[in-house]
Amino acid sequence: MSRIDNAYAYYITTYGKKGASRYDSHKKSDLRKIYNQIVKVNKDSPLYKIPNLTDAKKYAIDIKESARLVQNVVASLSDQYGSFENSFKKRVATSSDPDKVDVCYIGDGNEENHTDSFDIEVKHLASPQVNTGNYLKDNILTMRPGSYSFDLNTPGAAYEFQYTISSDESNLDVITKLAKLVNNSNLGIRADILSDGKGSSALSLTSLQTGLSENETELFSIAPDAASGSIEIMDTLGISRITEKAHNSAFTLNGIPHSSLTNTFSINQVFELTLKAPTNSSEAVNIGFKANADAIADNVQTLIDSYNSILSIASKYADTGASAGSRLQAELLSIAGADSKSLQEIGLVRDNNGTITIDRDLFRKSVTPENDKATFEMLSKFRDAIGKKAESISINPMNYVNKIVIAYKNPGHNFATPYITSIYSGMMLDQYV
Repeated sequence: MSRIDNAYAYYITTYGKKGASRYDSHKKSDLRKIYNQIVKVNKDSPLYKIPNLTDAKKYAIDIKESARLVQNVVASLSDQYGSFENSFKKRVATSSDPDKVDVCYIGDGNEENHTDSFDIEVKHLASPQVNTGNYLKDNILTMRPGSYSFDLNTPGAAYEFQYTISSDESNLDVITKLAKLVNNSNLGIRADILSDGKGSSALSLTSLQTGLSENETELFSIAPDAASGSIEIMDTLGISRITEKAHNSAFTLNGIPHSSLTNTFSINQVFELTLKAPTNSSEAVNIGFKANADAIADNVQTLIDSYNSILSIASKYADTGASAGSRLQAELLSIAGADSKSLQEIGLVRDNNGTITIDRDLFRKSVTPENDKATFEMLSKFRDAIGKKAESISINPMNYVNKIVIAYKNPGHNFATPYITSIYSGMMLDQYV
C-alpha cells in the first residue's frame, strides 16, 4: 500500500505556497538530461528499506527543495550574462519604501537605460470579492434539517455543492461544514468563519483573485437550486450577497495614471512590483537600481543564503535516524572548506558551524577594478561547485537518507528502471518495501 498522503501533505503545507520562478521552466533537452540521469542512478541502485519512514520523507523533501532553490540561484547568476564577471554584476532593483511598494529585478541585463528609475504613487490596492453571510447563533439550529444544494459560479465554470443538515447539528456546525466544503474544492475561493464575539458566527467567502476586467461584474456568484428549501436556507445563511466588490489597483507611474487587476505586476519586463499599501499623497516611492558594489554583494548574498539553508537542513538532520549520518553535511562543508582561505580574503567568512557570512566592507574592496578578476574567478568556482552538488542532490535525495540495503543488483546485467524514481526520489514511499 503506497503511503504518500503524509508526504504530499507535508510538501503542500511547507512548500506549496512558494511561487515558481522562471528557472523552474526547462527545455525538452534539459528534461531529457534529467531523465537520463535518473535512469542511470536507478539502474544501479540497490533494493533497500527505510527504517524511519516518516522523518525520512520530510528530510528527503527538505533537501530536494533546498537543492532546487540553490539551482535556481545558480541559474540566475549564470544565464545570459556570459563571463563570470558579468554573472555577478546582475542588476538589483531597490525601492525607497519597500513597506509600500516592493520590487524585484526580472530583466536579462539587456534593457534600455530609460528603465533605470521611476516614481510610483499608490492610490489603492487591488482587492478581492467578499461575500459575508448573516451572523447566526452558534449553539442553536435555525435551519430546517434536510438535504440542500447551491451553485457557485465563476467566469470559467459552474460548480454544484450538496450538503445535509441534521437535527442534532448547530448553526456553527453547518457553517463549519460549508466552509470545509468550499475550501476542499480548491476553486480559488477561501471560506472563513467570522465571530462577532457575542456567540454568533457568519460564513465569509473571499476570492483569491483580485480586480475585475472590463466585461466582468463579479468574480463569483452563489445561487440556491430551485427547491424552496434551498432558497430558504440560502436566505438564512446570506452568503449569496456581495458585501465587498472586487477592485483593480490604481497607481501612477511618473504621474501617469495606471491600473492593474492584481497587486503584483511587471514594468517593461524589468521590474516586478508588489503593491503593499497606499502611499501618502505628497510622497512617491522611487524604484531604481542599487549601486554596482551593493548589487554584486546582494547577488552573492542570495547564493550564500541558499548554501546556508541547505547546510542548516543537513545539520538539523545529521544526528537523527532519518539521515545517513552527517554525510550531506560533510559534503557541503567540503565545498567551502577547500577554498576557505581564498573565500575569506574576498569577504566570505565561515563561522564554526560552516555557515558563511559576508563582510561587506572587505567584499567591496575585493570588487574594485584592480582586484575584481580574482574575486569573480573565486566566486564562479564556488557557485559552480554548489550548483553541481545541488544537481546531484536533486537527482537522488534518497542517497542521503538512512536506509538498509536488502540486495544489490547484478553488475552489468541491470535493466533501466525509470519508474523507481517515483518510489524513491519522488517521495512515493511504500512502508512495506
